[in-house]
Amino acid sequence: MLREKRGRVIVISSTSGQIGQAGQVNYSASKAGLIGAAKALAREVGRKNVMVNVVAPGVIETEMTENLPKDRVLPLIPMNRFGKVEDVSSVVNFLCTEENMYIHGQVIGVNGGLAI
Repeated sequence: MLREKRGRVIVISSTSGQIGQAGQVNYSASKAGLIGAAKALAREVGRKNVMVNVVAPGVIETEMTENLPKDRVLPLIPMNRFGKVEDVSSVVNFLCTEENMYIHGQVIGVNGGLAI
């Protein structure tokens, strides 16, 4: 990408990396580390037209979340639902395909308002 002077790096982190999650210190720390690494990389490669951004999903309907107690988790999410994989992939697709991009070094939350 540096040689070609163009490219996109999309890092998948988590809302837990933005706001922390009780009982998940190791997970939250690793996801926060991804955010820090992406921001540092964005500062390094932005002048070479390589855009770096982070997508931070909240609770998404996957195997990882299928055993969560919905009755306790849903009240924490203003949209009152878990996200879908397509909610995340559409943001990643946008960041990869939008031709006139001026979004760089940002963390985009896809979390139904969980991180307000």
